Amino acid sequence: MTNPPLRAASARHPALPTPRQWLVVLLITLQLSWVLAALSSGPFLSVLLRIGFIGVLLLLTYTASGTLRRRWLRLLAVVLMAPLATLAIFLLTEPVPAKRALVYGYIMLAILSSVIGTLATLVALRLERKAHERALRLRQERERDTLERELTAARLRLLQAQIEPHFLFNTLANIAALVETGSDNAGPVLRHLIAYLKAAMPRLNDADATLDTELQLVRAYLELMHMRMPDRLQFSVRVAPELHGLPFPAMALLTLVENAVRHGIDPSLEGGRIEVGGQADAASGRVSLWVGDSGQGMSESAQPGTGLANVRTRLQAFYGPGARLDLHEETPHGVHVELTFTPRSAA
Repeated sequence: MTNPPLRAASARHPALPTPRQWLVVLLITLQLSWVLAALSSGPFLSVLLRIGFIGVLLLLTYTASGTLRRRWLRLLAVVLMAPLATLAIFLLTEPVPAKRALVYGYIMLAILSSVIGTLATLVALRLERKAHERALRLRQERERDTLERELTAARLRLLQAQIEPHFLFNTLANIAALVETGSDNAGPVLRHLIAYLKAAMPRLNDADATLDTELQLVRAYLELMHMRMPDRLQFSVRVAPELHGLPFPAMALLTLVENAVRHGIDPSLEGGRIEVGGQADAASGRVSLWVGDSGQGMSESAQPGTGLANVRTRLQAFYGPGARLDLHEETPHGVHVELTFTPRSAA
């Protein structure tokens, strides 16, 4: 489960024992020394030094063998080091030839060191494998999250590129209609359109757009449309102030307003009113934004095109699959479009 680059790096730079490993060796050494000193009636300090020397050598062997590719080789290295470390202690501290009982004692110490070293190594290898698997799993999750964020950003850019020309061409078509009919409002509307585009264009690709910037565009657009048909369009924009700082996909709410003008107000002889609102549910934390119009309504208006589909897809890409776009018919006529989502900070 080890990543090859990490394995290569560890081969060049063998790991050193960690403080936790030193502490484990110290605890095992103290307990084993106390037991052996009690059984042999020997000095505790002398036994402690011997067991401690063996424990240190076994720990250094385990960490140094971390460069080996096979785990069983690390276990074999520790098992072989136990009798060698015991033999080294015997040759350094005991006279030769030694008493038979003393030799038997060191043989038993070698066997005991091999058994305890084997058990400790098996536990350490298991814990190490779990740590490697956990680290690999976390790294894979981070990479997956990064790829998902990049994919979401790419989808948002693609959908936004589809919406921006849709909005711009529809607005220019409205201007062209004024010019063709010889309306005196054509000149002022065109000037307001130029001013609007100067304010809007820097924000079209703003990845950090907020609901406040979106509401500024909505108001500017509605003011522009009101100048084009002052007797047929009334509007209001009332969104709770605490929602203005929320991150929000650029042009999404504006697309709904533009659809309300194009499919609701424009086809109606009497015109109508557009209401933009928003509030948050304190209990659930979900936010609701809506655009309602009292125009011609769904039965006679054109079928929703790519605008609403793109807004729904962008909203879900931005806030997650729990985000919704609902379309309802108003009584006696008109359309109500509502966006509901959980803000990203609370998701």
